[in-house]
Amino acid sequence: MAMRLSGLMSGMDTESIIQQLVSAKKTKVDKTKKAQTKLSWKQDAWKELNTKLKNLQSKYLGNMRFTSAYSKKVTKVSDPNAVSVITGEDAVNGVQSLEIKQLAKVGYLTGGTVAAADGSKVTALSKLSDLGVSGSGSINVSTGSRSVDIQIDGNTTISDVLTQLKSAGLNANFDENNQRFFVSSKESGAKSDFSITATDQGGFDALRALGLQESFSTDPNKAGATQKEYEAYAKYYVAGDRAATLANMQALIDKDVQSKTDSYLAKYKELVNNKADAQKKIDEINKKYADAGKTLKTADQYEADLEAKNQAIAAKEEAIKAETDPDQKRVLEEELVALKEEANEITSEKHDVEMLAAYESTKVSADAGMADVKQYVNITESVVDGETVYSATATAKLVGDVENHFYNKAEFANTVMNDPSLQSGGATKVNGQDAVIVLNGAEFTNKDNTFAINGLTFTALNETPAGQQITVTTQQDTDGIYDMVKNFLKEYNAIIIEMDKLYNADSAKGYEPLTTEEKDALSDSEVEEYEKKIKDALLRRDENLNSISSTLKSVMSGGIEIGGKTMYLHDFGIETLGYFEAADNEKYAYHIAGDPDDANTAGDADVLKGMIANDPDTVISFFTKLSQNLYGEMSDMSKSVEGYRSFGSFYDDKKMKSDYDDYTSKIKEQEQKLNDYEDKWYKKFAAMETALAKMQSSANAVTSLLGG
Repeated sequence: MAMRLSGLMSGMDTESIIQQLVSAKKTKVDKTKKAQTKLSWKQDAWKELNTKLKNLQSKYLGNMRFTSAYSKKVTKVSDPNAVSVITGEDAVNGVQSLEIKQLAKVGYLTGGTVAAADGSKVTALSKLSDLGVSGSGSINVSTGSRSVDIQIDGNTTISDVLTQLKSAGLNANFDENNQRFFVSSKESGAKSDFSITATDQGGFDALRALGLQESFSTDPNKAGATQKEYEAYAKYYVAGDRAATLANMQALIDKDVQSKTDSYLAKYKELVNNKADAQKKIDEINKKYADAGKTLKTADQYEADLEAKNQAIAAKEEAIKAETDPDQKRVLEEELVALKEEANEITSEKHDVEMLAAYESTKVSADAGMADVKQYVNITESVVDGETVYSATATAKLVGDVENHFYNKAEFANTVMNDPSLQSGGATKVNGQDAVIVLNGAEFTNKDNTFAINGLTFTALNETPAGQQITVTTQQDTDGIYDMVKNFLKEYNAIIIEMDKLYNADSAKGYEPLTTEEKDALSDSEVEEYEKKIKDALLRRDENLNSISSTLKSVMSGGIEIGGKTMYLHDFGIETLGYFEAADNEKYAYHIAGDPDDANTAGDADVLKGMIANDPDTVISFFTKLSQNLYGEMSDMSKSVEGYRSFGSFYDDKKMKSDYDDYTSKIKEQEQKLNDYEDKWYKKFAAMETALAKMQSSANAVTSLLGG
């Protein structure tokens, strides 16, 4: 920063002069900040509207597009704290009795306290060697029908163990405050329970050090999955005879080999498809430019072109701002539009170049992956009726790995079962179990607490006391369809009215977000009113908003064929009001004839209720298809677009985020230039003051010599 001297010698107010010189440059910074603020407000406006559109699609259309949603029946239970019930279309009217004997549980292991050898606190980065484990070993994680070996040694960290447990299909966490592991299965039920066992002494030492070893129970009925795993594999072991041990386990080996072979084959197919898809995309992009007679540049060249084009756009915007001649200003604005179109084209081509590089990388990765797969399985490809058919057989490497895994597991399990000192640990385990209910005297078992039985879906919440029963009563809900249609229209109307208000909002031309200094000159209410004017007009004449609104209106007003006849909403007594009857921006809102809550149509004949009562199949067919059409169109409008929008967004959220970040970078650059400009002037005035001081000193010396 330049030395800042006041005008002591010159008598000038240098601070004021410099600030006036800088103020013109500061306007450019303020303009960029205002543009960023406006973009932020626009993002907020779209986020709010996007939430409402997604709610309409998921909450209403998501159900109404299925005929099952219209088979309205209601079920009441005598003890809602013990069970909740969802009534399906096939539910039978009547009264039933229910008992909840047992709730499903997730297998859950609470580890023992982990302690470092030196007494220090263990963290995610702590190694097994810090816990006193120096050797290597193997740990086996079995979850349902899946079995995964985890290799460990002294360099394995707590974080590594967590990653491996999660990869094996478990939920796992290490709580540094309590110095314990917490591990659970991902699903409830007996078959989803898990065991963590060692296949050798090194693995066992690691389990104990990590607090993951359970104690065995002397009661066979209370034995956990881990104890049962050791017991089962110990029975396969034949002392000193590897061949006999493997023979005992041949069925398990064959099953695992086949499972792994299928897994490798599936992975190979996926890699082949990935490579083919990448090549297809590459060919499409290259063809697009070949057909246009254009040659793509490098990404760096496009970046340079885009920077130059943006500078030209900025210069043109400055020229438009300074121009006072309306005709000349119009010419400049047309040139600005052309520049922006060229910038968009450069951006698009740059994106295509980047995608080509990404697709080429995908092909290389796919080739490497396929080569790795072929170490374990032999892949055979053939063509049948134009379709590629794949088959695979295990290699000796895969078979050998599987045999070693099972033999080591059986051998060490035998060691554990014959050594009581290896049957204790600090972990406690809640075993996974199934839920059991009794409905009308018949027992049902399920892995979770939800049972779908004869059109009813029961969710068990609490076990019933012995000898007590819950009464379940199912009956018809005649108003269900009507309420569903009415609620949907209410939500649709609210959104379509809001979109029309946003699109038709009064212009806020000339209004820009206020700077801090500008806000200070106004009262809080004036600032609020001023900003509201801008925010209300953010989506005025927005093309994307208009496209969404028009699409929804088109689907709603369109005809749907039911039983060979084209029907419309008005056939069900659902229409918009007359052009002169409807309020502004409410001309596309629908009203149900005879709706007692609608002052506009309450006195009309209720066509919809009459049709629901007399011809429910037609009503259901029409609204099912209408909902499917709306849902499909909304899904198309909210698809992911690389670089522009995320899946489920009806607006370009990614592009807006990128533009916002660009503004942040631009503001930083402009503020730096402004500071440099300000420092330059302070240096100049400081030099002037120094020169004047020297002149004054010389004059004083001469006066002194002359006897002054």
